[in-house]
Amino acid sequence: MLEFIQLLKQRYQTVLQQLDKKNPQYLDYQQRIEQLLHGEAFIRKGELLDNNPGFPLQIAVIGPTQAGKSSVVNLLLSANAAGVSPLAGYTVQAQGFCHSLTPDDCDGMQHYFGRFQRLEQTELRPGRYDCYSLSPSPGASALLPACVCWDTPDFDSIDAADYREGVIRTIALADIVVLVVSKEKYADQSVWEMMKAIEVFQQPTLICVNKLNEGSEPVILDSLRQKWLQTRQDPLPNVVPLLFQKAPAVPSWPQSATHAFADLAKKVTRHKHAARQQQLLSRYWLDWLQPVFAEHHAQHHWQTLVDQALAQAVKEYQRDYLNHPHHYETFQNALLNLLTLLEIPGIAKALGKTRRAMTWPFRKLFALGGGNAAVNPNQELGVLNQLGEHLLIQIADRLLEKTETEPADSRWWKETAMALRQKRGDLLQIYRQAVTDYHSDFQQDVEASAQRLYVKLQEQPMVLNSLRATRVTTDAGALLLAIQAGGIGIHDLVITPLMLTITSLLAESAIGSYMHKVEAELKQHQLNTVKTALFEACLKQRLYLLPQGVLSPTRFNISEQQCHAAEQALKEKKHGLRLL
Repeated sequence: MLEFIQLLKQRYQTVLQQLDKKNPQYLDYQQRIEQLLHGEAFIRKGELLDNNPGFPLQIAVIGPTQAGKSSVVNLLLSANAAGVSPLAGYTVQAQGFCHSLTPDDCDGMQHYFGRFQRLEQTELRPGRYDCYSLSPSPGASALLPACVCWDTPDFDSIDAADYREGVIRTIALADIVVLVVSKEKYADQSVWEMMKAIEVFQQPTLICVNKLNEGSEPVILDSLRQKWLQTRQDPLPNVVPLLFQKAPAVPSWPQSATHAFADLAKKVTRHKHAARQQQLLSRYWLDWLQPVFAEHHAQHHWQTLVDQALAQAVKEYQRDYLNHPHHYETFQNALLNLLTLLEIPGIAKALGKTRRAMTWPFRKLFALGGGNAAVNPNQELGVLNQLGEHLLIQIADRLLEKTETEPADSRWWKETAMALRQKRGDLLQIYRQAVTDYHSDFQQDVEASAQRLYVKLQEQPMVLNSLRATRVTTDAGALLLAIQAGGIGIHDLVITPLMLTITSLLAESAIGSYMHKVEAELKQHQLNTVKTALFEACLKQRLYLLPQGVLSPTRFNISEQQCHAAEQALKEKKHGLRLL
């Protein structure tokens, strides 16, 4: 699951870079990226807890800029551990301080932070955001149990986007959250957007209102309570007021809140982390995958379009070849093979030599004029090649139509149309070669049909002998006619009369119905073979995969199989899995 969430986040970030900031999707995608950051960090925490059951308690001090977070961290630690500055945005990396334990007790911390590098606190630099520090606290405090107390960057300044991921990872790591706000900042929208975003973590929380003036507490605390109730569903946590102190004085922690963290620690329920993780993912799942599902829908629509075009091509193949009275020649080729089988052994050799000798000049003439295709052009090859070209033209027209009728997905259809234009030549070349291969391979089926007829004829000796006699006399007569006519029209004078005679005799004989059955079966087998070998195996799968080959930065390109695997993990397991 972690890998899937990371993949989805990366695709959102890539797509976001291509969007105009005025695009309505821009803000939506920004928000989803932050939600995915929360989800990724929370899954990482689940893995951390699974691998390290005794991992130390984590407390994160968070808040907007200039709220006094670092000062509160130092107050809690009873030490000057966190750097303090009057300048906004002074802290830009998460800084952890180990109280009553050592950094060595935090085994697994580096794995949790992933690409973020652990540095010493003194090595942190303002322009380096992909790092964090983990240091021992210089003192001991009566306010905190053994824990890591984190000082975090703000989440509301102009530059906060640069280091926001570090903030989110630290918040997700926390078992307890301390929200620090000032009287100037407690009502800021950014504060409550963050508190709404982390509500699903269900972390025990404490609110510190810093820099309060005496007498202003009731008004501000009441307003704070109203903000919480408007934002969150859980009860308002304890609020600790910290009165304003002039520098260099530091605020003092109220005596009434001395045991606040001991009480909060009792509310930490790590054993519920897996269930909360599932709630978080389920809450946002459909929103996160909405553009991915839109691409899947477009892909299904594309496949339907391809299926319709291929089905139309099959119908045209039937109309223009299989059912055409003048173009269909496959069964005639089977009968020509039958003629060879009907040769009488005793005179076949001599008659064959005579036939070849008398037709040699004309065969050479036709060969010089363009080969056998001029003598007996193959209608099927011509029909199939034309259908392939027409099919791609038809699909291209439909793609252009989609770019106009479906504006929400117009970019997807335009990119697919461009891919088709780029691949059209290759597709046609592959298709034409497949047509040639099919036609060559199918001759075995033609010969098999001739063999079936011949075997059936052997069961009828009288019919077989009659056909053989007709084969000799018709062939000899045709040769004589060819001689008298000067050899003009070899195909018409030699083949056609004999074919008509043989076909008539077969149709009128006892095996006439069988001949029609063989013809029908051959035609049906030919249809199925063309549909399977050419339109499906050759074109269908390549066209199906065409949009998936578009490497566009505006596409998520996450497959349905990947989504299905992640959804199954979400439904069946209560914790993150390494699936993808």
